Amino acid sequence: MTVLICGAGISGLTLGLSLHQIGVPFRIIEAIAELRPLGFGINLQPHAVRELYDLGLEAGLDAAGIPTAEIAYFNAKGQKIWDEPRGIAAGYAWPQYSIHRGALQMLLHNTLLKRCGPKAILGGAKVSEWYETPHGIEVVLTDHAVGAELGRERGSVLVACDGVQSTIRSTIFPEQGQANLRRSMMWRGLVRGKRFLDGRTMTISGAKGAKFVAYPVADSGKEGSLINWIADIDKPMDRDFTRQDWSRRGKVSDVLPTFADWHFDWLDIPELIASTEAVWEYPMLDRDPLPRWTDGRIALMGDSAHAMYPIGSNGASQGILDARVLARELRDHGETPEALVAYEEVRRDPVNEIILANRQQGPDVVLDAVAELAPDGFDDIDAVLPEAERRELAERYKQATGLGVEEINAKPAILGPVGH
Repeated sequence: MTVLICGAGISGLTLGLSLHQIGVPFRIIEAIAELRPLGFGINLQPHAVRELYDLGLEAGLDAAGIPTAEIAYFNAKGQKIWDEPRGIAAGYAWPQYSIHRGALQMLLHNTLLKRCGPKAILGGAKVSEWYETPHGIEVVLTDHAVGAELGRERGSVLVACDGVQSTIRSTIFPEQGQANLRRSMMWRGLVRGKRFLDGRTMTISGAKGAKFVAYPVADSGKEGSLINWIADIDKPMDRDFTRQDWSRRGKVSDVLPTFADWHFDWLDIPELIASTEAVWEYPMLDRDPLPRWTDGRIALMGDSAHAMYPIGSNGASQGILDARVLARELRDHGETPEALVAYEEVRRDPVNEIILANRQQGPDVVLDAVAELAPDGFDDIDAVLPEAERRELAERYKQATGLGVEEINAKPAILGPVGH
């Protein structure tokens, strides 16, 4: 029978491509009638990149994204606190990529349609109800725009990839209620600008309460980059913290005053913000770790299973790994509840640990430590926080989230390359 996938985001599309790789029938049900490249920058960690390479997407990633060479942390005066290599430069066998989320989604989407045909995705439909049958599951589909019933689909299992506001998750776990809100707002922008540093570096500046992230997600001409930026600012209680989507407009004036004096010799942040045409906002939120990700013939995946604070560049990567592991278990156990449980047993506990680690600020905690010790800046960072302590903070997060170089490089492939 067919595996039904609710949601054509990164994890849902990766699952579809993975099931096609192993010959398992599937159909993706997507609420949006026609996908467009929405969103902003994300980072893909090396273990997730490996899985996309195994799906034959190496050339597409190279064309669409930036192989990240370094991450660097700065205080609010632009003074460097810590830097370290990323991807191949750090010793991983695969690169890390900074990429526009929409570009990645469309790469996955277009590849899937090319390999599987247009009927692989049913657009404009949402799963409104579902019923287990003696041998599978039946879902009721409704028109996303008007709510009229569109019919029913039958399959062996249903995989919920419908995001942080997952209807399926909230139905299975009604006691979970609203997402957890950190009472800070994130503003995002994309702007074409001059390359800064080496044109391959992800930068994080400031500290909790006023933090600015900037990194290139694509090259743009001889001297330029398409730069993704994120402003994370504590805001008063008059903000609406209950929504998260990609269509919530913000204003440059909401962001610029906080960073008005952040003129660094390597990047003029006020100029970058002011030159951005469209700014979008959404609250910083996550959801509590779940005690289970499965319910009979239903499994949760990606943000539906483990919405986490966007710290440490782990959200999209974990959704990709979910998809590959679930495909493997469906291959090994058949399209059964047993396969879903086997997937959960591999993935749930490690990813729940990442949710908790991100609540502690992840590797960004080094910014807070230096801001407390040297609020007015420093002449010698080693006199403020010795290198060994800064390194220990970075390594602590890697170990907690399974990102150690040796650990990643030593792991066998989840499914292996397409065609093998």
